[in-house]
Amino acid sequence: MNWYVDVLKKYAVFSGRARRQEYWMFFLFNLIISIVLAVIGRVIGFAALGAIYSLAVLLPGLGVAVRRLHDTGRSGWAILVSIIPLVGWIIVLVWLASEGKPEQNQYGDNPKHAAAV
Repeated sequence: MNWYVDVLKKYAVFSGRARRQEYWMFFLFNLIISIVLAVIGRVIGFAALGAIYSLAVLLPGLGVAVRRLHDTGRSGWAILVSIIPLVGWIIVLVWLASEGKPEQNQYGDNPKHAAAV
């Protein structure tokens, strides 16, 4: 749960780097919460509940995705490749799942080594 809260604390931070674990744990908790809210919204008859949540986590989700791309040595603007249907999504998914650069890059120190120290 700390991974989810840490991303929310960096609400609109697009600088720096994010580890794979930080991104994917946020993704997992976000998915679980979205499913639970969709079920609750259907039960109470308020389908907009999921949409409100999605809007609330849009900026943190983009922020952690951009920081994750920074960890792989790519610009945050590379997220725009996902505009291309299917092919773009697969490319960005591969980038988000790939190992980060072990050395310091233009976006900062390696977060994996910073967390270990």
